[in-house]
Amino acid sequence: MIDKTLEILVRRFGFEPDKIKIEAVRIGAFLTGVKLSGQAYGIASTHANKASAWQYGRREFGPFTPANIVGQTVRELFFGDNHSQFRDSLKVAVLNALSSSVMTSEHYHLFENKDPFDFLDISGQRKVTVVGAFRSYIRRLKESGAPFQVLELNPDALSPEDRHYFVPAAEAGRVLAESDIVIITGSTMANRSLDGLLELIPENSTVVLTGPTSSFIPDLLFEKKADIVGATRVTDGEKMMQVVAEGGAGYHLFRYCAQKVVVLRVTS
Repeated sequence: MIDKTLEILVRRFGFEPDKIKIEAVRIGAFLTGVKLSGQAYGIASTHANKASAWQYGRREFGPFTPANIVGQTVRELFFGDNHSQFRDSLKVAVLNALSSSVMTSEHYHLFENKDPFDFLDISGQRKVTVVGAFRSYIRRLKESGAPFQVLELNPDALSPEDRHYFVPAAEAGRVLAESDIVIITGSTMANRSLDGLLELIPENSTVVLTGPTSSFIPDLLFEKKADIVGATRVTDGEKMMQVVAEGGAGYHLFRYCAQKVVVLRVTS
């Protein structure tokens, strides 16, 4: 989905990846930020697995390794022969940077300063599954009284009082098949698990993708069952880069340098 989204940006909006360069990168513990030529900024979750990112016994100094990223083009990032542990996070941040200029009401059914939760109908006994330990969504679902569960790899990602909502990620097939509403973290794009998750969700379920990582154009997401996308619009690029570099998480962005944007799939 990552590479196909770039193809859509090129075909539909005329971006020229061989002419767009990476001017600055910040890779923090939770977020990855990028600045492209033309003053476009993008952000994504940092996805790094030390055990698989680098081959043990091999030292990497090629393109898209430390001290070699700035100055590279978008085309080199997506199509070059490179082996960076942060490559997919950087790719999604670049997609979000490119998308920032075209994610407007001119092209999409878009609402500013809204959260996807504002557009969900959780009345009755609709079953909700949250993929990832979204604390803000867990809190709002608890307040609503709706039945829900949290699909997660690590039970410790939930607070002790919320751990009874935990369902192991290995049970994704069963849980998602029974869900009326599924809320997925955008970081599943960076770790390449999103396609597999979407395949497990019934056609009649309402699917939400949300978080800073999901700020790229939603064309493919809407083709693959997503109904609501919660994106993040960077309002102060340099402040965003500072927040990322200083270990900031998503909620820091909305305090200092970003706003929430919701994009809805238009049904005929």
